[in-house]
Amino acid sequence: MLLLAIAVVCIGLGWHSAATSGDDGKADLADTQTSASADQTPSASTPKKASTSTAPSTVTDAADVGTMCVLNAGTQTGLAGEVSDALKAAGFTVSEAANLSTASISENTIFYGAGKESAAKKVAESVPGGADVTERPAAFTKCPGELAVVVVSK
Repeated sequence: MLLLAIAVVCIGLGWHSAATSGDDGKADLADTQTSASADQTPSASTPKKASTSTAPSTVTDAADVGTMCVLNAGTQTGLAGEVSDALKAAGFTVSEAANLSTASISENTIFYGAGKESAAKKVAESVPGGADVTERPAAFTKCPGELAVVVVSK
């Protein structure tokens, strides 16, 4: 009887862990590939202007987006601050980085309002680990008038 109770608890914990993790390993693989390529020294044939030629485009795109807030809905402490810093480095304007207590969001998501879908897609490309783009539900009242970048992992 005791073994049956332990088995039920283990199965329940395993199910809960799988259902709430939201991690499919692809983000870790992308991070590993990014850091591996960043550690490599550029060859002599690699033009140095390639990285600087894309920066003005990113900043121009960022200027068209407007402001956003970054909300940490995950368990990693400081995640909103890290993602906020990454978005600022990409040229975006972040009004605040804060925590969001919710269990209903299991993956990085950008909520947008009317006419802001293309702006949300631009931001999603710069979120570490990527993000889904979803129209803002009426019940979501955080960051009114701004894009809401809700992060769970990176």
